Amino acid sequence: MRILHTMLRVGDLEKSIKFYTQVLGMKELRRKDYPDGKFTLAFVGYGAEANHTVLELTYNWGVDHYEIGSGFGHIAIGVPDVYEACEKMKQAGGKIIRDAGPMNAGSTIIAFLEDPDGYQIELIGRD
Repeated sequence: MRILHTMLRVGDLEKSIKFYTQVLGMKELRRKDYPDGKFTLAFVGYGAEANHTVLELTYNWGVDHYEIGSGFGHIAIGVPDVYEACEKMKQAGGKIIRDAGPMNAGSTIIAFLEDPDGYQIELIGRD
């Protein structure tokens, strides 16, 4: 068994795809409209779905925002250099909400940014 994807509901599909591809460097893997259900699914990730866990971005036609709620935490992405990744993401228009630095009560370097819908993404230094 393995995790296939995580689904996020988004209010502006094009804006979200631009964020995940241009700021986080993912690729849009596939997209399909479901007219009978009035929604579109787009899958983004760092590699093919056969070998990688991806994100499913769900756009329900006519819904422009969602309440994230108190149960959702964040998505985590490993990067070689958190400081460098933050700079690149800022230059690409990413919204950093916690600058790169050691985690609370630890030494792992982390940072947080926010996607267009307010979902938090943690960057974790990976050597």
